[in-house]
Amino acid sequence: MQSPQPPHEPTVLIERTFDFPRDVVFDAWTNPDLLARWFAPRGCTIRFTRIDVRPGGGFHSCIHNPQFGDCWTVGVYREVVRPQRLAFTMRIADANGNPVSSVSQGHDRDWPEETLVSITFIERNGRTLVRLEQNVSEALARRTGAHPSWLQMLDALGEELARGAKRPGKNIDQVDFALISGAPMEGSAVSPDHDR
Repeated sequence: MQSPQPPHEPTVLIERTFDFPRDVVFDAWTNPDLLARWFAPRGCTIRFTRIDVRPGGGFHSCIHNPQFGDCWTVGVYREVVRPQRLAFTMRIADANGNPVSSVSQGHDRDWPEETLVSITFIERNGRTLVRLEQNVSEALARRTGAHPSWLQMLDALGEELARGAKRPGKNIDQVDFALISGAPMEGSAVSPDHDR
């Protein structure tokens, strides 16, 4: 896949630190029930018609924005290395999961047909640094709203993790995913760091 921007132009790079072990944070990116609670910008919802989190597996999702309508996306998981790394493609699609042009769906004409999102999870003293990279121009991502959407989604992830950590009878080092999503998992509290 070719890079959708000139090599000299900075691409999207966002870093956020969560007060949870990396296996807990990684699982929040791969648990479909939990993803449905945080993987959309503020005021929007997401639903997955399919999701298969494994190398070569894929997803078909719809973000519903009350102001702008539905945005369907498909993608393929390129890397799933628990709990270190996750990489997947993203491409605009229709409701049937067929890739379509970004322009045909009302998106910016400069937005690439496909992007690659790479997430690295780095554990430091029980906390996890999440490094999110997307191979699209940062300036374009800011102009189209993609960059602020990632920031909002990471905020929502932190809130979901913190909500699970506050269940009665749990200490601050445990996250109850059953409380968050109905999916029983063990884990561990969120303090957003500065975004780059």
